[in-house]
Amino acid sequence: MTNVDHYKGTTTIGIVCNDGVVLASESRVTMGNFISSKEGKKIYQIDNLVGMTIAGGVGDAQSLVRTITVEAKLYKMRQGKPMTVGAIATLLSNILNSNRYYPYFVQLMIGGFDKNASSLYSLDAVGGQIEERLATAQGSGSPIAFGVIEDRYSEKISVEEGVDLAIRALSSAMKRDSASGNDMRIVQITAKGYVEVNKDEIDKRKAALAL
Repeated sequence: MTNVDHYKGTTTIGIVCNDGVVLASESRVTMGNFISSKEGKKIYQIDNLVGMTIAGGVGDAQSLVRTITVEAKLYKMRQGKPMTVGAIATLLSNILNSNRYYPYFVQLMIGGFDKNASSLYSLDAVGGQIEERLATAQGSGSPIAFGVIEDRYSEKISVEEGVDLAIRALSSAMKRDSASGNDMRIVQITAKGYVEVNKDEIDKRKAALAL
């Protein structure tokens, strides 16, 4: 990640669980071979029970975060109920597709919990939208993360188990991908709320997993 229009390095992860969704990322921001920040934010809360991960151009991604957050709030004010995760993903897909000739340089994930239970969507720069039934990863460290996820994921996984899986996958990516590193950021979204897992808890789990 960089503060200019493009970046290539990051690892973001989304995991669908039987009782919610886990979103995770590391915090390294790179500019070529230079680490420009160790505190990059790559997970944003869009609505009470919806989160979004970003990979790609920082300015493009932050602009989309602001836009979709406002749209979700306006919908709730007008309709008296929140947008579903799928509706937010579709609206974002339409915004991306309408700008396909001057695209936003981003890869995004939208995940959360609504009346249809937990769901996760991945989106590309021109609005391609895929509903992820299991789990996915994006960014330069994603091939490494995928190896861990596919080896250990199960369809009946709980959110607590999903957090441990995200830690395992991020740890592997951060060890092998030079553009991914520093701290882990993990969010768990269930019917009870949107919860950011604190650093002490992540460190405790890493120790228990011997990572």
